[in-house]
Amino acid sequence: MTEGEDLRGQFIEAALRVVAAHGPAGLTVRRVAEEAGSSTMGVYSRFGSRTGMLQALYERAFDMLRDAFGAVPATGEVLTDVRALALAYRLFALQSPTRYAFMFEQAVPNFDPGPDLRVRALESTFGVLVAAVAQAAAPGAEPGAAERSAYLIWTAMHGMVSIELTHRDRTELPGWSIASDWEGVYLDGVHAVWNGLALP
Repeated sequence: MTEGEDLRGQFIEAALRVVAAHGPAGLTVRRVAEEAGSSTMGVYSRFGSRTGMLQALYERAFDMLRDAFGAVPATGEVLTDVRALALAYRLFALQSPTRYAFMFEQAVPNFDPGPDLRVRALESTFGVLVAAVAQAAAPGAEPGAAERSAYLIWTAMHGMVSIELTHRDRTELPGWSIASDWEGVYLDGVHAVWNGLALP
């Protein structure tokens, strides 16, 4: 690793700490530079622009989600594997809600990672779920069937996680029983979609 690559990595790690401390809206070049013990010129020299820095952070965040999925051992039992990936996704979000918001919400004004980067990010993460679901595909299934099924499961996962994060960030609701078993309700939701898709 060259000195330039090492410093680039330090800036990205600093940006992750800034997101954790100040949220996506607090992601400024100055804050990242200060967190890394450097100057704004140092950031610009490594990324070219604020957008370049945000794109590098976006890529790094999805690499972290990919690694979280990669740490899930495959069992060969499709539903067990999908369930484990779903749990890994939820845990990833709970570990850093602000990082999750940066990845999946338009939390940074005027930032669009661009289609090429988004495709790569989704292929390395959503693609893992597609591959798991594809194991349950019936012989002769239509092209894209696994991707469609995985998309429906992913949207259920994402929706439930997003609602949980919103609830956790606000005053507790009296009598809201779901809050006592977030994980159980979450898995029930994943199973409901799975059963609705009539997958084995």
